[in-house]
Amino acid sequence: MKAIRKKPGCAPEIIEVENTLKALQTEVGGYIETVTIASDAVIICNEEGHILGLPYNCRFFGVDFVGTVLLVGTKGDEFCDVPPIDGFVEVLRHG
Repeated sequence: MKAIRKKPGCAPEIIEVENTLKALQTEVGGYIETVTIASDAVIICNEEGHILGLPYNCRFFGVDFVGTVLLVGTKGDEFCDVPPIDGFVEVLRHG
């Protein structure tokens, strides 16, 4: 599926990632946690990022994220391609 990946200190990039738990955990480096940011989009991050001392990444909708994050779309309870929302890339870039 298409996702926007933002690594600490790097610009956001559009990537293809398998829609599997293992692939998503590999991207964020551990157990995943989701933060809903729109009715059709979530940020996937490392659930233990703060505990592990991962580096600061960005602030998005008032939430500080550490480590690598993914922005993906949602349909019901399933993840899907990120919706075409250009503003998300800009917020992640300057967050």
